[in-house]
Amino acid sequence: MKTSIFGAALVAATAIAGAAQADKLDDIIASGTLRCAVVLDFPPMGMRDDQNNPIGFDVDYCNDLAAALGVTAEIVETPFPERIPALMAGRVDVGVASTSDTLERAKTVGMSVPYYAFENAVVAREGVEMTNWEGMKGKTVGATAGTYEAIWLEGKVKEWGEGEFRPYQTQADVFLALSQGQLDATVSTVEVANANVKSGNFPGIRVVDKAPMVPDYVALFTLREEYGLINYLNLFVNQQVRTGRYAELYAKWVGEGEPADLTVNGVYR
Repeated sequence: MKTSIFGAALVAATAIAGAAQADKLDDIIASGTLRCAVVLDFPPMGMRDDQNNPIGFDVDYCNDLAAALGVTAEIVETPFPERIPALMAGRVDVGVASTSDTLERAKTVGMSVPYYAFENAVVAREGVEMTNWEGMKGKTVGATAGTYEAIWLEGKVKEWGEGEFRPYQTQADVFLALSQGQLDATVSTVEVANANVKSGNFPGIRVVDKAPMVPDYVALFTLREEYGLINYLNLFVNQQVRTGRYAELYAKWVGEGEPADLTVNGVYR
């Protein structure tokens, strides 16, 4: 009887050790599929082409990551407010979704080093008197709920003590509201602002000024406890930069200027 109990305990301990050693990186490779949360109403980072296929910087980035892992990419369309819930619910493995690397988010998910950095622009409706970013004071402004831009704009409205902030579920909803006159102005990344003005999908809008915001560094994210996968993501971002792929994707999807330097002076290089 003692031998049987010892044997059973040994089998159980071995099973537990095996489970502890398995991690998300192993699971993804074994499954043959990498499921990426990508926002597809955020051009040029994520959008759909005329055949409704996902395209954009983040889509290519997910495809590159899957290729490095030797698996197939699955793009899971995920609105901004659903990015972290989708991960926590197990619908995706990794977020490649222009997600700001905030300390608040890092309490919930594990984040890589930055893979992209945005500057932000003020976009206004034609007919609204506004010559610079301060012209938003007292106006009705809006942005996608939970984003870096929304947090900044809502804070400004409170600071000014006048005007109104309106949150929206998607980036497309924001620009549609702006075009239809429900908003006077919004703040979005320079890339998205220029893409939406150029597209003609939202008539009657214009870029007014850059917003005086700290550059928005965005990271890949996964489950907080998946240290092996987070380490892999960090190395992957590093490889994308040093092989020139980061610059190549920037030229393909943004096209003008140089991609932002992802280092922070005095912190890491």
